[in-house]
Amino acid sequence: MKVGSIGYNHIHECNFSMNMSEGVGCWLLLLIKTQAQFTINSREYDVRPNSFVLLSSDCRCVYRASGDSYADDWLFAEVGDTDEELLRGLEIPINEPVYLGNMDELSQLMHIMTYEHYSVSELREQIVQKYLEIFLLKLSRKIISDVGLTTELYSRHNDGLNRLRARIYNMPDTVPDIDGMAQEIGLSRSGFQHLYKKCFGVCVTKDVIRGRIERAKQLLSSTTLTIGEISERCGYSNYYHFIRQFKQICGKTPGEYRKNI
Repeated sequence: MKVGSIGYNHIHECNFSMNMSEGVGCWLLLLIKTQAQFTINSREYDVRPNSFVLLSSDCRCVYRASGDSYADDWLFAEVGDTDEELLRGLEIPINEPVYLGNMDELSQLMHIMTYEHYSVSELREQIVQKYLEIFLLKLSRKIISDVGLTTELYSRHNDGLNRLRARIYNMPDTVPDIDGMAQEIGLSRSGFQHLYKKCFGVCVTKDVIRGRIERAKQLLSSTTLTIGEISERCGYSNYYHFIRQFKQICGKTPGEYRKNI
C-alpha cells in the first residue's frame, strides 16, 4: 500500500463539496472531523464527526459539508491485491462510513505521516510505510474492540441480521453468497462479516456451514428425501462436496448417519 498524497486537518468552508461520482481513481482514506453528507455508490449517509471511511478506487462518491465547515485528514494510496487481502483480514470496512468516537491517536499518526511524506529526509518513504502499517493496525484494533460501534451498527441492522440467520438454519438453499448477504443487510462485505461475528460469536462462513449441516441432519432424520435432494435443499450445488463436508463435521456420511438414527 503506497501513499500517493496525504493531508492533515484540512478545513474547508460550509460550501465545500467533493465530487468523485465517476470513481475515486485510487484508494482514499478519510478521518472525518465534522458533520458531513456522503453519497457512496448511490447510498446516502449522514456522517458524524470522528468517523472514518475507506473508499476503493472504483467507488463512486460525493461528499460535502453539513455545517459551518468541513474538516478531515486524508490519504490517497495505491492498493494491490495483497494489500486488499490485508485490509479484509484486519476487518476494516470498505466504502462505508464508520463512527470511531475518539480518534486523536489516529489523527496524530496522520499528522506524523504527512510531515514525513513531504520532508526531504532520507528513508522518508520507508518511514511513512511503517507508520501506515501501525495506523491500520490501530484502526483495526479500535474497530474490533469498540463495543459502542458494534451496538450502534447492530441497532440499525438487527432485524435483517436475525432474519438472515434464521434463513441460514432453516432455509440454507435460499441464502446467497457473502456479497449477496452483505447487500441484503446494507453493509460492505467486510463490514457485514465483522458485525455478524461480533453479534453471533461466529464468522458467517462457518455459521453457513453449521446451518447447512444442522438442516441436513433434520431432513435425514425426519424425511425420506434422497441424499441428493437433501444436498440441494441445504444449499449445496455439488453433491460430493456435501458428502465430504458432512463426514468431516459429523464423522460419518449422510447415509451412515441416517442408518444410525
